[in-house]
Amino acid sequence: MGYLWLYGAVFAVVLVAYLRRQSRRQRENVAALQQSVEAGMVEPASLHPVIDPARCIGSGSCVKACPEQAIGIVDGKAVLTNASACIGHGACLAACPVEGIELVFGTERRGVEIPHVSPDFETNVPGIFIAGELGGMGLIRKAAEQGRQAIGAIRQRRGGQHDFDVVIVGCGPAGLSAGLAAIQHGLRYKLLEQETSLGGAVFHYPRNKIAMTAPVELALVGKVKFGEVQKEELLEFWNSTVQQTGLKISFRQQLAGIDARDNGFVVHTSSGERYTTRTVLLTMGRRGTPRKLEVPGEESSKVVYRLIDAAQYRGQAVLVVGGGDSAVEAAVALSQETGTQVTLSYRGEAFSRIKAKNRMLLDQQQAAGRLQVLLGSVVKSIEAGSVRIEHAGRERNLRNEAVIVCAGGQLPTELLRKVGIRFDTKFGTA
Repeated sequence: MGYLWLYGAVFAVVLVAYLRRQSRRQRENVAALQQSVEAGMVEPASLHPVIDPARCIGSGSCVKACPEQAIGIVDGKAVLTNASACIGHGACLAACPVEGIELVFGTERRGVEIPHVSPDFETNVPGIFIAGELGGMGLIRKAAEQGRQAIGAIRQRRGGQHDFDVVIVGCGPAGLSAGLAAIQHGLRYKLLEQETSLGGAVFHYPRNKIAMTAPVELALVGKVKFGEVQKEELLEFWNSTVQQTGLKISFRQQLAGIDARDNGFVVHTSSGERYTTRTVLLTMGRRGTPRKLEVPGEESSKVVYRLIDAAQYRGQAVLVVGGGDSAVEAAVALSQETGTQVTLSYRGEAFSRIKAKNRMLLDQQQAAGRLQVLLGSVVKSIEAGSVRIEHAGRERNLRNEAVIVCAGGQLPTELLRKVGIRFDTKFGTA
């Protein structure tokens, strides 16, 4: 009987500790959800999970599988508590033991436009193909598979009096995979990337972020047995693959237009290049082309459109431009680096629709004198060692060594519509 009493006491202690932990997590998840609602950040940006409460058993498997901590348990059921953090990698879907999760685009309130493509990834415009995130597939493994399969269909269209058999636009997982497949099939290809580095959206993940991927089959390489892999490791693998296979990538080549001509197309870039091709494969992401300031000096190499690593700006004078969460987060991260002089410029008179936590951190850093905020300000020009800003009715010259513009992106939807590509609007559907 003494042993039974002891076992019962141990069980009671463990049970009380478990219930307390669950209660604390419940409060944290409810607070996170309430914070998202108050900040107006309840609409996911792209592919995201919808959880069926009738199926969900509250196991927490999806919570553990989500490195972004976008899901929590509320009242015994999984809930998307931080929609803005979700990047749509689908780890939660794979982890759910009862098939209670579906990955969808859009919501009942906000639709997402997805181009209509055939099973072989061809759009309604014959000769133009779409694979990867732009076509609705944000998962790394499946995007890469789509790129390879699309080239399998394109290889049947080779030939003609064109510079290339295929022009591939975008150098994320789908574009890289497509480029390797083009080499394997002996196609004349041109691979364009608007930025200065390969990797697509993965390149812009925070440092050491887990890029949830899975084994994938790549042309020339074979089966790559990745499970959980960090951003840096994945980018290193892709860069080494490019070197080993001789894959050629043309960086700083932003798509500007596509014209149908001579049973093929002419692809125009923002740098004025023109490429004639039999087919076009669009593998861009849904982040879009960074929205620019359109001011003198913006073409300078010191101007970038996303913060990747705050440490690289340590000790410099940095201007961040924008009024959303990405701008505030960049400014705060930079201000935490030793010796970095940070100015945040926003044309609005007040920040709106930013997370409460970001607002608190911004206020803290500003009060500590680690950054200055210029509301109602406009960048007028960017010089080699300074920036000229109009603020409070007068112009100011600030010492500057780097400019980070966080003004959002412009999706290529209108450009593709001009070509004739049709889009379907998804309201919370796959």
